[in-house]
Amino acid sequence: MNYQEYRKYKESRKQKKVLKKSVRDFCSRFLITIVLFLIALILVRDQKDFKKFLIEKVYTQSFHFTKAKNLYEKYFGSILSVDKIVPEEEPVFNEKLSYQDSSVYKDGVKLTVEKEYLVPALESGIVVFMGEKEGYGTTVIVQQIDGIDVWYSNIEGKDIKMYDYIKKGTLIGQTKSKNLYLVFQKEGKYLNYKEYI
Repeated sequence: MNYQEYRKYKESRKQKKVLKKSVRDFCSRFLITIVLFLIALILVRDQKDFKKFLIEKVYTQSFHFTKAKNLYEKYFGSILSVDKIVPEEEPVFNEKLSYQDSSVYKDGVKLTVEKEYLVPALESGIVVFMGEKEGYGTTVIVQQIDGIDVWYSNIEGKDIKMYDYIKKGTLIGQTKSKNLYLVFQKEGKYLNYKEYI
């Protein structure tokens, strides 16, 4: 699966999820509205005091929907509590690093990979740099939870942004050629790549 196919697949799943949630939200709100409307009709017909109160608060004064919503949530919880029991989607892309050959390159390693290889994160962490590095090209630096900064170079990182938290195996980007450059650094010192790949 190349980067374009992955993007299309990811977008279609996202659209299906949004559509499903929208339909569910609409149906839930529609049913709740019908139930509340029927209760109001019954009370208006049977209770003269309620009818007077309703006319005064809804038709004479401005009605505050946010106050009604907050009051409802205070006593009954969220209108759409169904969202809490629906499990979060698992990521589509969850791969491990694979390559054909490795060789020392400057302060790190040059890996020979497939053309347009989709690069996974080696460990969870935060994106702390996105830009050009001399001799490496376009680089994304992830500060891992273990304190090691990993440079992923010669890639296009379109799905991530600065200060994103990414999980292990998440897609970092796609290589621009058959070379992927990795550098491992901690507290300003370069580390031996063999311990980490």
